This record gives sequence, structure tokens and C-alpha cells, in this order.
Amino acid sequence: MSSANANVLTLDDFDLEGKTVFVRADMNSSIDPRTGKIMDNSRIAEAAVTLRDLARSKVVVASHQGRVGGHDYVSLEQHARILEEYLGRPVKFVDDVMGRAALQEIRSLSDGEVLVLDNLRFAAEENFEFTIDEAMRTHFVRRLSSVIDFCVLDAFPTAHRAHPSIVGFAKVKPTMAGRLVMKELKSLRKIQSVMKAPFVTVLGGAKVRDRLEAMEALIQGGKADKILLTGLIALVFLKAVGKIKGKLNLQNEEQMVEKARTIYQKYDEKFELPEDLAVERNGERVELPVSSIEDPTQVRDIGSATVRRYVRLIKSAGTVFVSGPPGVFEDDRFSYGTYEILQATASSLGITIVSGGHLNAALQKLGVKDWIDYVSTAGGALVMYLAGKKMPMFEALAVSYETWSNVAKGRGGA
Repeated sequence: MSSANANVLTLDDFDLEGKTVFVRADMNSSIDPRTGKIMDNSRIAEAAVTLRDLARSKVVVASHQGRVGGHDYVSLEQHARILEEYLGRPVKFVDDVMGRAALQEIRSLSDGEVLVLDNLRFAAEENFEFTIDEAMRTHFVRRLSSVIDFCVLDAFPTAHRAHPSIVGFAKVKPTMAGRLVMKELKSLRKIQSVMKAPFVTVLGGAKVRDRLEAMEALIQGGKADKILLTGLIALVFLKAVGKIKGKLNLQNEEQMVEKARTIYQKYDEKFELPEDLAVERNGERVELPVSSIEDPTQVRDIGSATVRRYVRLIKSAGTVFVSGPPGVFEDDRFSYGTYEILQATASSLGITIVSGGHLNAALQKLGVKDWIDYVSTAGGALVMYLAGKKMPMFEALAVSYETWSNVAKGRGGA
């Protein structure tokens, strides 16, 4: 077998010329809430790598974008136009996921053509997680499997989610890892071999559920000696310990706050919480002690005192892991926390890991991306991998290997 991993099939294991290939990419990008435009093309650029190697196939590209109800819950039409620029050839788009229009467009593809389906989250089933056997029975998998020959999983940032598009095709169609997934695995193995304590993790961003899941996994996996909280997750913990009051306007807020309280009580010595925060007043950045925050929904960044304390901890680390921005860095008034944390990480003498599409964009703007040892567009998936947790995508790839390796090249197949 030519696979880089003993139980993972890759593009090199099959003759894909003239075949219809479903590529589960991850083009989920940060969206400007004011304009609705994509702010960072990095995940789309990464998706193009595998697609170039499928230049003689009929390619169907699929991805999530945003979360239901969010400002980033948008169509993939602009993603298709940007992908077209990276590929240097026309890319079709259909404003459908698994309906008659999508199936018709897939059937009409010619060799070398690329079709982008609309946002997978527009299909209800793609907002839930399933076992492999459950996923293969979903409408999504049954409909798509009728018009495709192979499945390529190249969505490493979504590897920790058991959505139908990730795990559903493993037993139905030969399913293999894309180039980006194999590259990430290779790089991660190198990084893991040199990571050393003390481990300092900086968590930010707005994905509270993912952050709660991540920190518990990292602590239990021995990969978090200190967790420096920023962003919305910091507000959840500050509310959990009674340091701020008021609504955060967060979905399932009480449940999240209670979960944070439980984690903090169990591992309180692991956590560092902000002592000051930045809010917007009359169009200006104003920094206030945590005790003076009246409306937590007005918080836009961590304050200077918090930044100084966090920077000292980052500089003393053996390994620094940063996931999610500390503030609304897209707004120059509130970029201070994000940029200072990233600058400190870039100049750290420890092993440095930065994850997530938003921070990727910030690193590029700062010009220090090359100073970081490992940069990934993955967020929660990277955390789970580093913590040693089971990953649905890799479980699906292992099942596919068991099911289809006998028909791969060199195994008696075509």
C-alpha cells in the first residue's frame, strides 16, 4: 500500500480518472459581519491542493459554513468564486445540497469539472452527529452515494465531528484521506515528538461548547498546566465564579455556565481569568476592572493588565498552544489583546502551536506566521487530537480501509 498510514487509504490507492469524487473539504471561513464577505481565504486555498490532484476526475466539493442563525451562516457561492481563482479553472456552483438540482448537476459533470455544493448545514442532518451505521442511512448519504464513486475526507478542522458527510460514506463508497489531512497528520507527529512541559494554553473565540470540551480534554490528557481564558469563554467562567453578572446572550447559557463552574471547581489551579476587560463607549476603547463590568455583552477584548500577566506566563512555557482570538481583532480598537498574545507566542522560546482560521488571518496581518512552529486552520479538531481523543474522521477512515483496501491498487482491485 502507498498510504502514509497503515490503516488509511489515500488518493494514491485508487485510479480516480473519470470517476465522480465527493470531496468533503473545510472551507468554513471567517465572515465580516458588516459586509458578509469572506475575511480569510486560507481554508479555501488549502482545499485547492487536493482538488488539483483530481484534475481528471468529476469533482463534487462540499463544506460547512458557519452555524445556524449566526452571521456567518451563508451560502458557499463566494467560496466557489474564490476557489476558482486558486484552481485557475472554472468552478461550478449549485444552490442546493442533496436535492434534485444538486443531483442533476453532479450527473452532468464532465471529466476535469469541479462543482461546489451549497452550505452543507442547509441540510438538517448535517447539524447533528451520528454513528457510522446511522450516518450511512441518512437521506444525505443515500442520495449523494447514488451519484458518486469515491469519497475524499480532507476536512481536518472537522475531524472531531461525526456529521454524515464525515462518517457516512465509509462503508458505502471507498473513502480516503485527502492531501491536507495527510499533511496535518505528518506535521502533528513531528510536533508531538518535541512538545514539552510546562504546557500553557490560551483559549478564546466565541465557540463556547467547543472550548469547554477542549479544556477538559487537554487537562485530562496532561497537555494543559495553565489555561489562560479570553474571549466569550472567559466571560462564561467569570460568570460561573460570580465575578460578573448579567446575560451573555449565549445559546444554552445556563447550561454552559454550570458546566464551566463544574470544571473550574475541579481544576481551579489550572485556570487564569481576566482581571480587566475592554468595552466600547462612545466609539472608543475603554478598559475596566472585571468588577466594573455592568453589561458583559459590551465586552470586546481583554485589558492591558490581563495581557501583561498572560504574556509573562506565555514566555515561561515549554509549549504554547493558542486557539481562538482574545477579542474582536477585526476592529482595530479591539485588536490589542489578540496581537499582543500572538506576538508573545511568536517570540516564545517554547514550542508554539496556533490554531483556527481567525488567528491564521491575524498572524498573516502581523507578519509572524513563519515564527510559529505549527499553524493549523483547525481549532477544536486539533485540540482533541493533541489531547489523544478519538476522532470520528479517523475512525471512518479506518473502517473504510477495512472495507475497501482489497479493491485498492495493488490489492487485486482496479
